[in-house]
Amino acid sequence: MPATSYVMRNFLFLSITSATFLIPRADAAESIRVGYFPNITHSQAIIGMENSSFKKALGENVEIRGTIFNAGPSVIEAMFAGELDLAYIGPNPAINGYVKSKGQALRIVAGATSGGAGLVIRKDLCLGSPGEFRGRKIASPQLGNTQDVALRAWLRTNGIKIGEQGGEARVIPINNPGQLTLFLKREIDAAWTVEPWVSRLIREGNGALFLDERTLWPKGEFVTAHVIVSASFLRKHRGLVKKWISTHVELTQWIKAHPDEAMEIINSQLKKIMGKRLPDDVLKDAFGRLSVTYDPIAGSLFQSAQSAFREGFLGKTPPDLSGIYDLSVLNEVLKEKGLPEL
Repeated sequence: MPATSYVMRNFLFLSITSATFLIPRADAAESIRVGYFPNITHSQAIIGMENSSFKKALGENVEIRGTIFNAGPSVIEAMFAGELDLAYIGPNPAINGYVKSKGQALRIVAGATSGGAGLVIRKDLCLGSPGEFRGRKIASPQLGNTQDVALRAWLRTNGIKIGEQGGEARVIPINNPGQLTLFLKREIDAAWTVEPWVSRLIREGNGALFLDERTLWPKGEFVTAHVIVSASFLRKHRGLVKKWISTHVELTQWIKAHPDEAMEIINSQLKKIMGKRLPDDVLKDAFGRLSVTYDPIAGSLFQSAQSAFREGFLGKTPPDLSGIYDLSVLNEVLKEKGLPEL
């Protein structure tokens, strides 16, 4: 009997003489579970899910199960539980997840956004120098998150001790909507946060931008969001990850070339998810302070990790992050597209 092969969805059946072998097909996942935030720093995910770019790239046989998250730790918990395969997330939660899993849980496979964070003060305070933050109450979005660590590192660099250290300024972790409320009530003096909340605090909270975080980094570039993948999913379904990253790169280029169209799509999706659009002037301001990118800007992540360790968020010994990146898939994509590898 001649050898005959039959491809059936997730398995390759080989019938050779009287023996039959069942061999799993490479990249035969029936679904990919994806997490992202309703946030403009996750623009590629929002647009790609809305216009079905990812669906077209992965094919009709692969179901994309998207989940909206509002906090990085929840994303990491879902990945630890085996409930999430790929996610858009900020640097510090990814660092925490990698360290807590001893390097087993995840890999960073591409960048997503650079910039879009800063320190906003109440306009009526007229603060003019870092030293004037002594005695002030400064909010951050969440204890130990990316902006919280950046704030604490900036205060330390400027010789200001934080309240819980017996110092001169108080850091108050509170979610972004709460920051706006407390700004309007004049119950906090400043906030270090991320877009679009930087722009909302300025436009709606009578705030002023004291510090654009881009000014603290070489070339004004630092990672605000990137793409992580479950390490086991990457091993088993590298081809699917490659298709996702290829589409992610294409979306990044499209957003850069069509910012107005991109903002409209994002705002429409935010209305569907959150129930309301961002004011057009807020969205335009916010987009002007960030840049979509597929470059992970690894140097900024390592520096953020050092700051997080100094602030006591990463244990008693400096973390080994030598394996946190796997950019091999991204570089394959870039090479095939004739773009510089990273």
